[in-house]
Amino acid sequence: MKYVMGIDLGTSSVKVLLVDQQGTVHYSVSKDYPLIQQQPGYSEQNPEEWVEQTTKALQQLVQEANVHPDEIEGLSFSGQMHGLVLLDEEHLVIRNAILWNDTRTTPQCKKIDQQLGGKLLEITKNPALEGFTLPKILWVKENEPENLEKTSVFLLPKDYLRYRLTGKINMDYSDAAGTLILDVVNKSWSADILRTFEIPASICPPLVETEELVGTILPEVAELTGLSAKTKVFAGGADNACGAIGAGILSEGTALCSIGTSGVFLSYENDKNKNYGGKVHLFNHGQKDAYYTMGVTLAAGYSLTWFKETFAQERSFEQLLEEAAQSSVGANGLIFTPFLVGERTPYADAKIRGTFTGIDGSHTRGDFTRAVIEGIVFSINESVEIFRNYGKTIDTVISIGGGAKSDVWLQIQADVFNAKVLKQKNEQGPGMGAAMIAAAGLEWFPSLRECADVFIQADKVYEPIPENVQRYKEFYQVYKDVYPHTVAINHQLFDIRNK
Repeated sequence: MKYVMGIDLGTSSVKVLLVDQQGTVHYSVSKDYPLIQQQPGYSEQNPEEWVEQTTKALQQLVQEANVHPDEIEGLSFSGQMHGLVLLDEEHLVIRNAILWNDTRTTPQCKKIDQQLGGKLLEITKNPALEGFTLPKILWVKENEPENLEKTSVFLLPKDYLRYRLTGKINMDYSDAAGTLILDVVNKSWSADILRTFEIPASICPPLVETEELVGTILPEVAELTGLSAKTKVFAGGADNACGAIGAGILSEGTALCSIGTSGVFLSYENDKNKNYGGKVHLFNHGQKDAYYTMGVTLAAGYSLTWFKETFAQERSFEQLLEEAAQSSVGANGLIFTPFLVGERTPYADAKIRGTFTGIDGSHTRGDFTRAVIEGIVFSINESVEIFRNYGKTIDTVISIGGGAKSDVWLQIQADVFNAKVLKQKNEQGPGMGAAMIAAAGLEWFPSLRECADVFIQADKVYEPIPENVQRYKEFYQVYKDVYPHTVAINHQLFDIRNK
């Protein structure tokens, strides 16, 4: 039997999958690592933690999976987007990585807007937001100039991990599209943007296709992990691009809802000139010469995790979801806005914060849990609404991540989106997409689409329930009113707190 591995470098953990030629997951290992949050709005990680925990995961998988290392022919990567990793001339890490959910860069975003104006959307297809990489580089330039002067190259998280496993430095287009420095249509680093902000072009890594063979495992890594030094390594992609691949979002008319730490609603796009006015993101897909558009909820699964850890530590997620199922559509008139770390789509507001609205003495923990879940889906539905307003047909949605592990969540998605929601039989999210990239790179299949035909199968379909659809439309309108009525108050509180 032949196998590939998909390595998914997430925000809180790395997950490694071992997958055979039929798409069956034979073994998986996950290892956690911490966030470093020195003050409000800051979110960093030590890149060495990624390497150490991935190495441990690979060791464990090779030891326990009962598969000969020579049978593992290739591997690829999915990775958290936007995070800034700076390397010096010796390719040593200069400072902690600044992550996608770090919001310290509001002044830098304003500077980008002022100096580039409409040219930014024209080149990168995306507005300047705190999560992107360019504002982070400018923050370092302004606040830690000595660190930027020492920089020989910048990488994104999974690219640094891949470098440590192969010794090769590069970045794929799907991840580069999230830097705000890539000319998305022409697939090259933008000389205009680099020149405008006096960033040396030399720190931008070579660009490669997602399925490109970039090397093999280093001998010392092979010895440490038990893998064969002949194991082929393929570039891999951004976690959202890999999530799309792993869900089979490889042709027009398919859409994906992914609820992990953040929430994403993603649609395949083959028109590189489609203009959404910056209301949703447009990035290069992991599939060559294709694109995807997406809206983002910053605190999706994170909102439920926060709620559990703060108010129900003794309860399991399963118990909380059982209680939520006993509540009614609309959580008995309780609305939650999941703005715990600011919001991306459609508000692009780093200062907004969450609310529970409509609390009364009759509300139970099940109502609160259901309100959190519904609030997350309402937030994602704001992206769905944008797509539909621009003429996209969305009648079938593939759901992955934590939101696909519960019948309650899946039915709420179907009812709020007013669309069929499909749960996959072997859903593994971006890690499966990474494995499929390796499988296609090894030419097990002629293309990612043919790979998807074998690897991906639907398990269950959730149809929208008409009376729930109508009820949710009413609650959704109330949900949308919360932001404009609380934005000034939240900004005041944010500014007072951070004086």
